[in-house]
Amino acid sequence: MENQFFVDSEFLSEEALRRKHRIETEPSFRKNHMEYLPGMEVIESDVCKNVMEQMNSFDYSKYTAKDVKAALEHDKCTIEDFKALLSPAAAPFLEQMAERARLETSKHFGNTVYLFTPLYIANYCENYCVYCGFNCYNHIKRMKLSIEQIEKEMKVIADSGMEEILILTGESRAHSNIEYIGDACKLARKYFRMVGLEIYPVNTDEYKYLHECGADYVTVFQETYDTEKYEQLHLLGHKRVWPYRFDAQERALMGGMRGVAFSALLGLSDFRKDALASALHVYFLQRKYPYAEMSLSCPRLRPIINNEKINPLDVHETELCQIICAYRIFLPFVGITVSSRESASFRNGIVKIAATKVSAGVSTGIGDHESKYNGKETDDIQGDEQFEIDDNRSLDKMYKDIEGQGLQPVLNDYLYV
Repeated sequence: MENQFFVDSEFLSEEALRRKHRIETEPSFRKNHMEYLPGMEVIESDVCKNVMEQMNSFDYSKYTAKDVKAALEHDKCTIEDFKALLSPAAAPFLEQMAERARLETSKHFGNTVYLFTPLYIANYCENYCVYCGFNCYNHIKRMKLSIEQIEKEMKVIADSGMEEILILTGESRAHSNIEYIGDACKLARKYFRMVGLEIYPVNTDEYKYLHECGADYVTVFQETYDTEKYEQLHLLGHKRVWPYRFDAQERALMGGMRGVAFSALLGLSDFRKDALASALHVYFLQRKYPYAEMSLSCPRLRPIINNEKINPLDVHETELCQIICAYRIFLPFVGITVSSRESASFRNGIVKIAATKVSAGVSTGIGDHESKYNGKETDDIQGDEQFEIDDNRSLDKMYKDIEGQGLQPVLNDYLYV
């Protein structure tokens, strides 16, 4: 079975349709999701073992109100305390958790909120992930920006005042190779003070190359830490290899990246266990790389084009708030990002409590920033979006709203000397 390919469901042959059906219905036809593919770097690390032992033994039904009260009274939040704060027993204590989280945020971050925007430069993908709008069997408009188009998009974004950008691609080495991504990083360094990457996981030497091209940090979504559910959701492609994805942040740090970000896509599986694993991934890796900047993202599953079957599993705003407050209490020093997947009202509230970073002027499509930012029609073919967003505020609007809440919006706090 091929691992690198791109198909479009509108043009599938009968043979390809049969193959797709077999991939979906016959687990034996799929590659072992725990086995590395050729070319994938294997590193020696105990982080995965430590995280999975804790997650697999997490029985959140055993925690009581007494455990939650004790956790909130402790000066330092232990792993056991964190588990209690993630449990259903903590729901009645959400107000107390929010106040404790607000105090920890103020202590470590003051009243600042950091702003950034994503730039999708390609939406070709070789993976078949059933919940993602970019998946290789989904019939959408595909596009890869040329270097000239990337620079045009970056200039439009930079002219809005933005100083931090997150470059994203679909997971296709064939369409978005390392050199292409590296060239995008070099361009971004001309226009922005901070450059992040959210691309397919790569090897240590490739992360080193991308860092030399100008990338500061790397974000990788594990999606779900539940290996059985992961196998059911990721049916084809390099992304199917769960352990290679898990170790991506460590390889990025080994390659010289200044920072790494972690996330599960809440709602794909048991969100309490995924939240525990995400935070412990940070916790154990921080002990190996104490100099690294680490952050957590908190996305919930959102609707995608041509798929109404995948819905979040019981992760409502109350549960999301509980998770974010628990993150802050357990890991008071980490950045916490809440994306435009969430509503403006939710993001306005959570930045006053625990979140330290939000996106603004967001598009998850390809090549549409000029029309989105300036209202100008463009002859460029625009690629379809990865998922629907909820908060459409521009940088200017977001900046003013943050200021209006008595907080300090920050565009950049890192100086190169």
